[in-house]
Amino acid sequence: MKQIFTILMLFAFLGAQSQDLTVHHDTLNKKRLAIVYGTAGGLYAISITGLYFAWYNGYAHSPFHWKDDMGEWMMKDKFGHLTTSYQLGNYGYWSLRWAGMNEKKAIWYGGTWGLIYMTSIEFYDGLSAEWGASPSDLLFNTIGTALFIGQQFLWHEQRIRPKFSYHPTSYPQYRPDLLGDNWAQRIIKDYNGQTNWLSVNIASFLKKDSKFPSWLNVAFGYGATGMVGAYYNPSEYKGKPLPPFKRRAHYYLSVDVDWTRIKTHSKVLRFILNTLSFIKIPAPAIEYNKQKGFRFYPLYF
Repeated sequence: MKQIFTILMLFAFLGAQSQDLTVHHDTLNKKRLAIVYGTAGGLYAISITGLYFAWYNGYAHSPFHWKDDMGEWMMKDKFGHLTTSYQLGNYGYWSLRWAGMNEKKAIWYGGTWGLIYMTSIEFYDGLSAEWGASPSDLLFNTIGTALFIGQQFLWHEQRIRPKFSYHPTSYPQYRPDLLGDNWAQRIIKDYNGQTNWLSVNIASFLKKDSKFPSWLNVAFGYGATGMVGAYYNPSEYKGKPLPPFKRRAHYYLSVDVDWTRIKTHSKVLRFILNTLSFIKIPAPAIEYNKQKGFRFYPLYF
């Protein structure tokens, strides 16, 4: 849940830059670098403080401790950690390249922003009696960071992107405290409506003279439904019985667009497309789940 909050905060950072972050320079511009570090540092402090008061302040504190939550929400939370860590590293790299930092340093310094930020959140978790620092969270944060850094060093581009989509479900009505009582909260809290994707750019794996559309991707998705509790579904909520929902894993195959590969002369449009590069577009999809087999969706998000 908390990891999506960090992506929303990064929008504020990107929006604060009046220049086109997608234009890279090879000469370090100290003024731009100061803008990047100053804005990122300020946003880090504001968002971490805001997260504390919005999320942790109402719970009892405890000495730092570990508590693994590997099976929580059928792994949906873990894929959220991976996606957020990856995307924050992606934004960090863009920002430092805009400031003129060389490729190698920008990959290492910017690419680790997600891991640094998400580790800070784990520190908060470790001081909360309600949760605890999770080794599996740290693992998936590291995987997300490694996915960005590894691709940038190997290919000097991102061919495989973790992405996110959401559609409303009926489950929050049964546990609004846990799954959200308004649409904004539900996007963050209702894992039943979230789908995590790996979007693979096909053209980047073909020969350079291929006529295949450079922006067209194939996407592999994972979702889970029937969850009104983190590890299991309670039989009642506030004295009222809950329906016996079946917890199910769902797997998807779909098409997607790599926003960053759409050619445009508009700096504003290019900025928007790059900023939204973690969003999976609504598109036809094939679903498979163990209980009901295959299903086709003319449009799935």
